[in-house]
Amino acid sequence: MVDYYEDNFDFLKSFHSMSREIYDELYNLAELKTLEPNTRLVSIGEVPQKIYLINKGVLRSFFIMDNGKEITKTIFTPIDFFASFTSLLLQKPSKFIYEALTACHVYEIDYKKFISLCNQNFEIFKFYARYLEFLFMEGERVFIEISSMNAKQRYLKLRERIPEIDNLIPQYQIASYLNISPVQLSRIRSKLY
Repeated sequence: MVDYYEDNFDFLKSFHSMSREIYDELYNLAELKTLEPNTRLVSIGEVPQKIYLINKGVLRSFFIMDNGKEITKTIFTPIDFFASFTSLLLQKPSKFIYEALTACHVYEIDYKKFISLCNQNFEIFKFYARYLEFLFMEGERVFIEISSMNAKQRYLKLRERIPEIDNLIPQYQIASYLNISPVQLSRIRSKLY
């Protein structure tokens, strides 16, 4: 399996500078895992204990409405941290499912060990604070996109971010993420191509 040591070091440094020694402390907490498509990392009702860093593949978080319809909240691609953060922070059951859509490589980190390391190491704590700030800003950006873009614009933005998306995951999952029906997505695609 590929080792993503350098790529992840560069990614973490983009939020807050850190030495290799400090990075190694964090890296030593992580376990690299290979996931097959449809592997669930977190299920509805589960109280999560891990955070993840994706280095290969595509994952999503989604919930299931009372009528059985799946709503995709987020699509994760390399390099990105993900977790059921609200559930993790509050130690409450998750309302979302986190699932691999393709074959994936992810680093798994025990959240309690990570927090313990943050409490011992100010540089790692600062990185964590900067990353949480990034998540807040990213949430605002996504809200503005969803509120101000039409379905075609949202689809093109997704294709810009993940050029091969149409070949990676089923159309209904793309439509769910865009908050449109598969029929609407099919119409958008046929007009574009």
